[in-house]
Amino acid sequence: MEVKLHEITVRQLVDGYENREDEGVVGFGGKLDIRPPYQREFIYSADKQKAVIDTIFKNFPLNIMYWVKRDDGTFEVMDGQQRTMSICEYYCCNFSIEKDGYLKGYDNLTDKEQEDFLNYKLMVYFCEGDDYEKLQWFKTINIAGEDLSDQEMRNAVYNGSWVNNAKVWFSKKVAGCPAYQIGSPYIASSVKINRQGLLELAIKWISKGNINEYMKQHQHDKDATELWNYYKNVIEWAENLFGKPRKEMKGLPWGEYYNEYKDQEFNPEAIQQRVDFLMQDEEIESKKGIYLYVLDGKEKHLNLRQFPENIKRTVYEKQEGKCFVCKKEFEFEDMEGDHWKPWHDGGKTEIDNCRMLCRDCNREKSGK
Repeated sequence: MEVKLHEITVRQLVDGYENREDEGVVGFGGKLDIRPPYQREFIYSADKQKAVIDTIFKNFPLNIMYWVKRDDGTFEVMDGQQRTMSICEYYCCNFSIEKDGYLKGYDNLTDKEQEDFLNYKLMVYFCEGDDYEKLQWFKTINIAGEDLSDQEMRNAVYNGSWVNNAKVWFSKKVAGCPAYQIGSPYIASSVKINRQGLLELAIKWISKGNINEYMKQHQHDKDATELWNYYKNVIEWAENLFGKPRKEMKGLPWGEYYNEYKDQEFNPEAIQQRVDFLMQDEEIESKKGIYLYVLDGKEKHLNLRQFPENIKRTVYEKQEGKCFVCKKEFEFEDMEGDHWKPWHDGGKTEIDNCRMLCRDCNREKSGK
């Protein structure tokens, strides 16, 4: 890749600036694509935007930016989108910063201040090379500034028609994210849609964890219909089987459940009644585990209540430190509380239902 350093003034950068949201962002007389397909959405916080403008007013140097020169003579931002957007949005009076004790947007600056702002020089590398070289360089320089999320980086590496269409369904758009709109009761709040987190989750589900391989195989597909239909099937399956949404549903690996159990026959009415009943059971400490439990019947998902130390100590003393089964003596720390009557038969975590066993006998008894 050929790389040459140039000085670009803010005046040149903001010339012809247009932010057409999802249709693209341009500047530099219409010759600079500020948001090419492999770039992430604008994510700078208000404080960081203001810090960029403050740096310019103090005439301090900003980090070097990288533009890729295209065959037709236009450019695209490889690195520096956040700084570029901050500068252009300030020029368009979309935010203000504190200057000399006052909040000032661009339109509130004096003539001299405006000239100083417009004449500020940015250091920009013009880079020329093929697509592979461009993406490799992009990955290299991304170690500075705002780190890309893993999925944003994958979108860059596997950029193409498939990714562009997938983002229509799974990215945060002006009208809302379609995938989140239908799946919000099942998606953890920690999934950051604007950082491609929901897209990553859907691909993880359909690929059974092989995200990179799936994206590589589908990179040049004309659209992401397969992924969208799969995601809809997951949500519809969960809705039909488990009925009304509960907070405990959020963040569960629904795609994994769907992959494993979608072909099994369940009675939705019976399942929903069972969930309603189990949600009221005080012995169950992991209410989230109820959903997988009603699918596979394994009690380990429920995190059933254990006997507290005071009950175990009382029973230990009554048994004179001896294991109820093998009758050998053990230290208190080497014994475990066991339910006489198990939970699935209606046993409660109460002192009358507790007996102390040594570890070996307890594991043999429970089949652990």
